[in-house]
Parts: sequence; C-alpha cells; structure tokens
Amino acid sequence: MAGAGSRGRRRRRAGELENEVLAVLWAAGRPLTPAQVRESIGGGLAYNTVHTVLTRLYGKKLVLRDADGRRGAYRPARNAAELTAQAMHEALAREPDPLAALRHFVAGLSAREARELRTLLGGGGVAP
Repeated sequence: MAGAGSRGRRRRRAGELENEVLAVLWAAGRPLTPAQVRESIGGGLAYNTVHTVLTRLYGKKLVLRDADGRRGAYRPARNAAELTAQAMHEALAREPDPLAALRHFVAGLSAREARELRTLLGGGGVAP
C-alpha cells in the first residue's frame, strides 16, 4: 500500500524528472540551487530527490556545478538544441544502418522541417 504522502501523485517515467530538471535550468538562464529547482518543479518532490537527479545529471556531464560554499548551483552544460543533436548523433552511431535510420527520420519530418533541412543542406548554415 502506498503511503499517504504519495496519494494523487503520478509516477514519472524513467528520465522524465531529469528532463524536467533540465527544462527548469534552461528556462532560468542562470545557475540554480537544488532548492530553487525543487521550487520551480513543484509537485511535492523531496529536496534529496532533486539533489540526486542533479548529481546524476552532473555525472552524465549534462549540467555543470558552480560551488558556492557548502551548497552548489547547477546550470546546463549545453542548450536544448545541442543536447538533442548530440542524442541524434549517438543514436545514429549505435545503429547498424545509420543511413536507413536517417531516411526514416527524414520521411517523418513535417513539410516545414523538410524545407528547413533542404535550406541547411544547400549551404544555408550547415558546415559539412
């Protein structure tokens, strides 16, 4: 039986809380302490939970820690677009047929995204 403190709370999927923490840090535009992150997320999270997530993100080199006495403030190591691009590169590197995966990815683009990709590949902003 779940404890009284967990009633009404939904269980987050793996990685979802890490994504929420990163979103808070990106939106802040400045380093935040675990307490500030906890306050921004809300939902009754324990301080230790947020601190653990930040420590894991630091271990994955996704956030940087600025020491401030006994407590630290955290900031993202990369912006959201850079992190997404890195994940895409890593996914393609793991794929046995990266070109097939890339074809499937491109086939799923919206018309707007496909136009932008053509512009980028046509010399409008992407270095080879």
